Amino acid sequence: MKKIIISALLLSAWALKAQEITSDMLQSFDQEVGQSASDKALINAISGSELKTLALNRHNIATNDHAFKYKVKVNGITNQKSSGRCWMFTSLNILRPKVIEKYNLPNFEFSTNYLYFYDLLEKSNLFYEQIILTRSLKMNEDIGPYVANMSKKESGQTVSYLFKYPIGDGGVWNSFVNLAEKYGVAPKTVMPETFHSEKTSELNKLLRRKLREDGLRLREATNEKHARALKKDMLKDIYRILTLTLGKPPKSFEWRYTDKDGKLSEPKQYTPLEFYQAIIDIDLNDYVMLMNDPTRPYYKHYEISYDRNVMEGKNWTYINLPSDKIKEIALASIKANEAIYASCDVGKQLNNKEGLCATDNYQYGQLLGVPFKMNKKERIITGESGSTHGMALIAVDVDKNEKPIMWQFENSWGTESGHNGYLTFTDDWFTEYMFRIVPHKKFIHQDILHILNSEPIILPPWDPMFQEDK
Repeated sequence: MKKIIISALLLSAWALKAQEITSDMLQSFDQEVGQSASDKALINAISGSELKTLALNRHNIATNDHAFKYKVKVNGITNQKSSGRCWMFTSLNILRPKVIEKYNLPNFEFSTNYLYFYDLLEKSNLFYEQIILTRSLKMNEDIGPYVANMSKKESGQTVSYLFKYPIGDGGVWNSFVNLAEKYGVAPKTVMPETFHSEKTSELNKLLRRKLREDGLRLREATNEKHARALKKDMLKDIYRILTLTLGKPPKSFEWRYTDKDGKLSEPKQYTPLEFYQAIIDIDLNDYVMLMNDPTRPYYKHYEISYDRNVMEGKNWTYINLPSDKIKEIALASIKANEAIYASCDVGKQLNNKEGLCATDNYQYGQLLGVPFKMNKKERIITGESGSTHGMALIAVDVDKNEKPIMWQFENSWGTESGHNGYLTFTDDWFTEYMFRIVPHKKFIHQDILHILNSEPIILPPWDPMFQEDK
């Protein structure tokens, strides 16, 4: 009874403070807005035109030349088409230059379809396993900490979250590492793209429907042994769907190449894992994810719970650093001719026609006479901004003091997008909308690398900061 009275008092207090839109308020607005000659002209112009067109800052177009003092040697633009596989394309794109140089090739592409097949299969298995592990919990009950064939605890997940996001195209660097180390890689010629790998929405909808249906059946299983017997048949159905839509992944293949000098190599037989070991002669675990997340303390080690694509694989882990420190590391990598996996909020202030990102590309505030003042931290916590797309960071221009002025991405939207497939962005835009990079550890100071030895702070996957790259 006491709780009811307190609740009623709180509700009454809120009602006294709350204010409805009144006729006096509307009359006041009407007198102050839209009456001046300039406002009437703006109404005529803006109401019949696209805001983005009217707000475009044309000065930026005239002053941008896409020239860079330091640029990684790259060759060719890839195209993810209508799919959310940017993280996969980006991961492979930072390795392509190494392969091209190693074999003196005119060009080379990996098969993203090959990895995509196993990414969806593994994500399906991960969903099934998590549903089996949480069979005793209610749909909205907290899972809490547990260990599932992992060395680190995962926490903060709910069954309803698993059903809401059973599968999707998105991922990050660790997603690529998990797949490459388990399944290897293949040339694009061995398993080329299909209609469904290039246009993935229909396939994803179908898989989500099937996984949710199967998840309910697994929750109804009499015991864990019964659930796992059901899971095997369910996974076979997923394998069938993937085979019919994406093709069957090769167990082995023959590869030969013609180099820049026109010399044809001898053909050689590989399994995908053998090809991975031969063509990518670097340890992918030597790359470290660095994040700029101003909503959390810097110089800390974090891990995102349940953010992986392979059951036994690694979760998304990172060191949180100030933007200036991340820029220093990125500059060192590019100077050494090493491309970097990078993630950003690509849609913010993007002039895709010109291939330019700048914080003042579109001056909506000046056009509408209304201020937009949120900083990066405020945009993150309100869901206004977050990392949405992964690209290879390949170039930087600097002033006479070697301070960065402009940067450039190699994108995976084809040559018709941006500036011949590339996106140039200002250093200010880097500060506001770049979120993470994955450089080789040789470019990171030992004082920062040492942070990886600390126990990571576990974070939930539904945090607004942790959108996967698409």
